[in-house]
Amino acid sequence: MAVDQSIGTPEQMRDPNYMPPIAKAVPLGIQHVLAMFVSNVTPAIIVAGQAGFGFGSNSPDFPEMIYMIQMSMFFAGIATLFQTIGLGPVGARLPVVQGTSFAILPIMIPLVAGKGVEALPALFSGVLVGGLFHASLGFVIGRIRFALPPLVTGLVVLMIGLALVKVGIQYAAGGVPAIGTEEYGSLQNWGVALVVILVTLGLKFFTHGMLSISAVLIGLIAGYLVALPLGMVSFGNIANAATFAAPEPFHFGFEFSTAAVVGFCLMAFVSAIETVGDISGITKGGAGREATDREVAGATFADGLGSAAAGIFGALPNTSFSQNVGLIAMTGLMSRHVVTFGAIFLILAGLVPKVGAAISTIPIEVLGGGVIVMFGMVAAAGISMLSDVDWNRRNMVIFAVALSVGLGLQLEPGALQHMPDTARILLTSGLLPAAAIAIVLNLVLPEDVTADQTDEIAGGMRGEKRP
Repeated sequence: MAVDQSIGTPEQMRDPNYMPPIAKAVPLGIQHVLAMFVSNVTPAIIVAGQAGFGFGSNSPDFPEMIYMIQMSMFFAGIATLFQTIGLGPVGARLPVVQGTSFAILPIMIPLVAGKGVEALPALFSGVLVGGLFHASLGFVIGRIRFALPPLVTGLVVLMIGLALVKVGIQYAAGGVPAIGTEEYGSLQNWGVALVVILVTLGLKFFTHGMLSISAVLIGLIAGYLVALPLGMVSFGNIANAATFAAPEPFHFGFEFSTAAVVGFCLMAFVSAIETVGDISGITKGGAGREATDREVAGATFADGLGSAAAGIFGALPNTSFSQNVGLIAMTGLMSRHVVTFGAIFLILAGLVPKVGAAISTIPIEVLGGGVIVMFGMVAAAGISMLSDVDWNRRNMVIFAVALSVGLGLQLEPGALQHMPDTARILLTSGLLPAAAIAIVLNLVLPEDVTADQTDEIAGGMRGEKRP
């Protein structure tokens, strides 16, 4: 897409401090947040569903999911303001859009699975403490990047996608509450989900500009319109929702959980490196330069403090959104003030529970079609990152061992039944053990492996004996 130079001169377009005309800045800002809107609220919907009070449930706590959706929007806006406006050393002061992180879902799901609202105080204690720890990484982020090369980060992102694809299939088939019933996996459920997938793919590959970037959002709208005459949509929650509601500190209470705190702190490393990549992508795509150390550190501070603030009020952790990198490259506009308008839009939407209630009317099968695409793209992004790896025998062995253990624990969580509760929760996702194995082996195994050694390793993996 050609850069629209009517917004400003080429020099102005590359300047983060440039303020375009308001009439153009506001819609451009809303465009930024619409590109990530679905991805931002989806984690809250998934956590509520896995806990047992989300879509398809008859739980009296269903309104709590609406509150979590509301807070997802509100604190995505707050965290985005941390990045665009900044406060002292906090914030990159770049057009960075923040939103709820998919990366933490594999850690959150074991923490809440089947436990209802009672699991949330411990969950949000982890969000708060993990956010503060994440912020502290801003002091050292430049010095720890060596321990997280593409071999490690690509594996972690791939594992995140693999951990989540099961959720997408369950949603498309009718959701966890429908498992074991005739309705689960019905042709109607799959038909609606496939409409979302086909429309999303069609827009992604056969259109350009905002239509392509918003493909998932438009695909969900198409699925919604198909589900409507099929009687799959209920509007009762909208009428019951309030017109305005302010965030409530410690809405779900506070309960210290070692598993939650350790899990969120460890995942902070992954989120921090993801943000560094996004900041670099924004400065390269929009201004043709590398990100400065101050921008990288400020972005990490904002990431962590935004997540900590979210945890206090019952919202999930925030991170920079990669969709925004593509949008910056497409428009060529680096103005942080444009994204500030988008953040204000998110904050206003987060103060209106009826918006969250309207989102909650989306049938789970429609959402399933969307998340199949989104979670598949997460896994594909990990594979793309792994394409930068030098696939010598050493790196293949590191990847093989880490993937085998991580994916194996995902597929067979019963193997951990004798572990203490904290360890079992942390290991069940497979994400943390895979990351730990990859990091440690990458640091301790020698770089230069001789031909004899690699033949011995390969032969041993095939069951051969040396003479």
